[in-house]
Amino acid sequence: MTTLTRADWEQRAQQLKIEGRAFINGEYTDAVSGQTFECVSPVDGRLLAQVASCDAADAQRAVENARATFNEGVWAKAAPAKRKATLIRFAGLLREHAEELALLETLDMGKPISDSLNIDVPGSANALAWSGEAIDKVYDEVAPTPHNQLGLVTREAVGVVAAVVPWNFPLMMACWKLGPALATGNSVILKPSEKSPLTAIRIAQLAIEAGIPKGVLNVLPGHGHTVGKALALHMDVDTVVFTGSTRIAKQLMIYAGESNMKRVWLEAGGKSPNIVFADAPDLQAAADSAASAIAFNQGEVCTAGSRLLVERSVKERFLPMVVEALKAWKPGNPLDPATNVGALVDTQQMNTVLSYISAGQEGGATLLVGGKRILEETGGTYVEPTIFDGVTNAMKIAQEEIFGPVLSVLTFDTAEEAVSIANDSPYGLAAAVWTADISKAHLTAKALRAGSVWVNQYDGGDMTAPFGGFKQSGNGRDKSLHAFDKYTELKATWIKL
Repeated sequence: MTTLTRADWEQRAQQLKIEGRAFINGEYTDAVSGQTFECVSPVDGRLLAQVASCDAADAQRAVENARATFNEGVWAKAAPAKRKATLIRFAGLLREHAEELALLETLDMGKPISDSLNIDVPGSANALAWSGEAIDKVYDEVAPTPHNQLGLVTREAVGVVAAVVPWNFPLMMACWKLGPALATGNSVILKPSEKSPLTAIRIAQLAIEAGIPKGVLNVLPGHGHTVGKALALHMDVDTVVFTGSTRIAKQLMIYAGESNMKRVWLEAGGKSPNIVFADAPDLQAAADSAASAIAFNQGEVCTAGSRLLVERSVKERFLPMVVEALKAWKPGNPLDPATNVGALVDTQQMNTVLSYISAGQEGGATLLVGGKRILEETGGTYVEPTIFDGVTNAMKIAQEEIFGPVLSVLTFDTAEEAVSIANDSPYGLAAAVWTADISKAHLTAKALRAGSVWVNQYDGGDMTAPFGGFKQSGNGRDKSLHAFDKYTELKATWIKL
């Protein structure tokens, strides 16, 4: 547990050496074009680094190296136990460099340093180690055959994987992909968001130090419409894995169809319902969770509990509890360890969130708290946690993913109505149910069209539980052994004896 103060973090930020180049075939390198883009901190608008702006030429270099390394088999054909040991070393290096990585994450993305240090970096290391630990414990199959036949069902690495990850949990989402992709023997090209590329660039060197062969992990910073598109269209990329918006997820599917029919695995948007029944066992806990579910990480969470569904008979009592609980979530300087709400990732996202707040007011919803930009004098991008009451599910703020600290409160009278409202969404990533009735909990959970359902809590689970969505929230699953399915091909070998 660190005892660093805000002044300590500020001093370290001034001394921090930031790498902004791409990483191809084991070396940092400029973009082929020589182009860069500015990486600006949402904390206070400071320029952090000039970052390589990769494009199709860099994608070609990275794919060629990744394919050559895969074909050589230095990683793909290594014993699972060797890949396991290497990934565990990789995870250990993340832990050793935890303070550096946390500082990069906070400066780059704007989240509180306490979250970066205590949640993001440990969670990222755990994701790598978990996949590493699992890989030499996963068995293939022998089919039931006649006595003179032998049927083998085996899994093989898919080949070259392009992993396109988002800006809200840059390091953790990268490691959710890297863990199973590397454990199963693939070569990976990691494309971080141009809004938060710094930790991805940094861990590439740590991977080499851990013993991952050069060419197995490459990192290409740059924009989606250039290098991201080039990877998705490349004829020698076997799989694209993606976390981000539903709009971009759909575009990646088109690119796959226009190229080599590469597999495309998607974790996209969410508009998660948090359902509070009148018989919730602990209304205060439900209120506290409702506040944290929308304010944590500035609401920039795909599973944010952005729709709070409250049973009418308890709403008058419950909603003031949520308003009071939200007062504990105050935007502040992310380098202050006491801060629990940081800056939105950039000015564009801040303006998007503010436009949704305006749309809620114009659409007839009642603004209870928040709704404004604050701390403007810092040069950072801060918005107050916001609650709207009187929301109907047809309103824009109830249907579209805002990706900011904006909570919509809706009312229901029956469990059937709650489920109907909850499922009336193009998304199906997550949901929560608060009730003391075990039958109601099970029946409601079964009826909800969501990949994760939490009962009497919000955002439960660990690496053993698969994570992904229904409907336009995507396909495939991160975490758990189910994640390995995305990075392997299934082969049947039938032998006559």
